[in-house]
Amino acid sequence: MKIFIDSADTHEIREAARMGAIDGVTTNPSLVAKTGRKYVDVVKEICELVDGPISAEVLGTSYDDIVREGREWAKMHKNIVVKVPLIVEGLKAVRTLTDEGIKTNVTLCFSPTQAMLAAKAGATYISPFVGRLDDASEDGMLLIEQIVTIYRNYHYKTEVLVASVRHPIHVVQSATLGADVCTIPFKVIEQLAKHPLTDIGLAKFLEDAKKIPR
Repeated sequence: MKIFIDSADTHEIREAARMGAIDGVTTNPSLVAKTGRKYVDVVKEICELVDGPISAEVLGTSYDDIVREGREWAKMHKNIVVKVPLIVEGLKAVRTLTDEGIKTNVTLCFSPTQAMLAAKAGATYISPFVGRLDDASEDGMLLIEQIVTIYRNYHYKTEVLVASVRHPIHVVQSATLGADVCTIPFKVIEQLAKHPLTDIGLAKFLEDAKKIPR
């Protein structure tokens, strides 16, 4: 399973890249707004930090606006993936962008039927939001299981990109279910590397090392 970092903080992205932990990056307007920087400037810097898929989201909601913005993003860098909301106009735009060879990430997916339509439109990635479903008293990981099963049954090429990840268990479940990608906040990436027994064991090793004759 590939791991993307879900962030617009270039310091976080740089640190995750130094760990060798990430294969790509996803961003959205909410994340970029926290930086206080221009969206274009943030994405350009990310493209310099990570050699992998970089999802940049359109802000338009009409077919014409989505296609226009998508083309503009795609011209910026070869690694740009155009992030499109899962609405009817978005699906139409995905079909057009796909036919033009532009990669897309269909976002804000909350049902298997939405995921089917995105795949039929030719999306490169589908982004189901598991954490937000959990918040609404639904089982977010059940949706991942359904989408993975449907895509395998019918050999859809769209990759399942698990989003709105809240904790390491989401990551483990995504990998177990066979998701293609999991996009993760930096704090969760750090949590993946931690275990209390590792800390206890290291402390013991270092203490015993003091007893070794020099």
